[in-house]
Amino acid sequence: MNFSCFGLKHEIIRAIDQLGFEHATQIQEKAIPRMLTGDTDVIGLAQTGTGKTAAYGLPLIQRIDFKSKTPQGLILCPTRELCLQITGDLKLFARHISNARIAAVYGGADIRHQITLIKKGAQIIVATPGRLLDLINRKAIKLSRVAYAVLDEADEMLNMGFQEDIDDILERTPADKRTWLFSATMPAAAAKIADTYMNRPVTITVGSPNRAAENISHACYVIKQKDRYAALKRMIDYIPDIFGLIFCRTRIETQTVADKLMKDGYNAEPLHGDLSQMQRNQVMKKFRERTLQLLVATDVAARGLDVDDITHVINYNLPDEPDRYTHRSGRTARAGKSGVSIVLVNTREVRRIKEMESKSGIRFEYKKIPGGRAVCEKQLYAMVDRLVSTEVNKKEIDNYLPPVFETLSALSKEELIRRFVSAEFNRFLDYYRGAEDINVKVKKRQKKADKAEHRLAGNTQRFFMNVGRLDKLKEGAIVRLVCDKSGISSRKLGRIELKREFSFFDVEKSVAKKVLKSLKGVTLDGRKIRAKFAEKEKKTSKRHCVRA
Repeated sequence: MNFSCFGLKHEIIRAIDQLGFEHATQIQEKAIPRMLTGDTDVIGLAQTGTGKTAAYGLPLIQRIDFKSKTPQGLILCPTRELCLQITGDLKLFARHISNARIAAVYGGADIRHQITLIKKGAQIIVATPGRLLDLINRKAIKLSRVAYAVLDEADEMLNMGFQEDIDDILERTPADKRTWLFSATMPAAAAKIADTYMNRPVTITVGSPNRAAENISHACYVIKQKDRYAALKRMIDYIPDIFGLIFCRTRIETQTVADKLMKDGYNAEPLHGDLSQMQRNQVMKKFRERTLQLLVATDVAARGLDVDDITHVINYNLPDEPDRYTHRSGRTARAGKSGVSIVLVNTREVRRIKEMESKSGIRFEYKKIPGGRAVCEKQLYAMVDRLVSTEVNKKEIDNYLPPVFETLSALSKEELIRRFVSAEFNRFLDYYRGAEDINVKVKKRQKKADKAEHRLAGNTQRFFMNVGRLDKLKEGAIVRLVCDKSGISSRKLGRIELKREFSFFDVEKSVAKKVLKSLKGVTLDGRKIRAKFAEKEKKTSKRHCVRA
């Protein structure tokens, strides 16, 4: 859907056009019309990277009276990075609106400057809970005219212990305000806030709450604890063009890993709470501009990290809570793109992988850390590719080459190539010479499809569905669709086969008609689903290659 279809002010549409936004994301398409009316509370559940800021930011800017100089919109978020990111986005959305003032309020910055911004007449305030309460207690800000309160990344604010602060802040706002809660997951504490402070909210869900995005592949590598850093280095070396985010659990570990990487010659830097605001801003600037290849961060520091095209997320350690893995992996594959999330686990942590699979609805693929020869080959071929694709400014470089040609004239083509490659490549050969296998064997798990087939003992009805791998469909999406719409247990499902443009799945015969009826007219990610019994399709299944 085009943004012009929502009825937004022409000033907002102009800003959106300049930003290059063409079509609304699913959460924007569902939330913006509801929120533009300004007459309902909204709960928006969607994974990170799906455009939640614009989903609430555009309606908020539309509803604000910018002729007034009192705070009318309040946005609470967990970290200063996210606070600055949201503020920057809102300013871009409101760039053509006269007298629009949007202030960021967060800890670690000059509070006097923030007070000055508020006194100048900020109509929208984006804040972290702690600093906002500080300003309230100093009587520097009043929330008595707030008409719209937004809780962004509500689950993370609660994980960080802001429950009491949020309660205190919301109690100081008018009872008749509109409250919009946005989150990637819906923990019990967030549901409690909704029950306490929201009036008959409309819930808008994109995907499934507590689920990871489906365009991310998840890989698990099992190693011994002593080999964790060696495994990290080997993975980075095996992916020469990586633009990645490495997650650690603690600030100390984050700094230690970053220090080791930098000492070993990698383009890496840390991001954690012990850095000054100036240091954090510098690191984030380099990462956004891609002059920094690897960012080593804690969970808290990475909140609000809105950087496109992150190719890999590496979990140096598993997060303490399964929900946090959803947030971590969501840093890649943003705006519909694909990405890879890697976890490094020791033998004692393998059992937690199953817990994450169950909680997040994902499937980890167990892989092996590549050997030294494989890493060297990857680096060599990447180096050659860079050489071939290098642009040559012949006019300027030719002036410097005559003495170079003379020096190298005694070398054959083969010898010249050997020496050039060795000059660039010897450090990899030296490091990986005699490199040991650091993988730990894991007992192979029985495939879910095999288990389901054995459990149902052939007492199944086969279904055809007109979506497949081209639609970025995964098995978990079929399980959730069938179970959510029909109300049956996942144990009633058997084998699932994903083809290029269509799929098959089996259900227990006793519930087949119920499933068939429940799937009539349903949609999946905006596409109409056609599901039917598949027995009659076996001899003519080629027909299904035509996209429905």
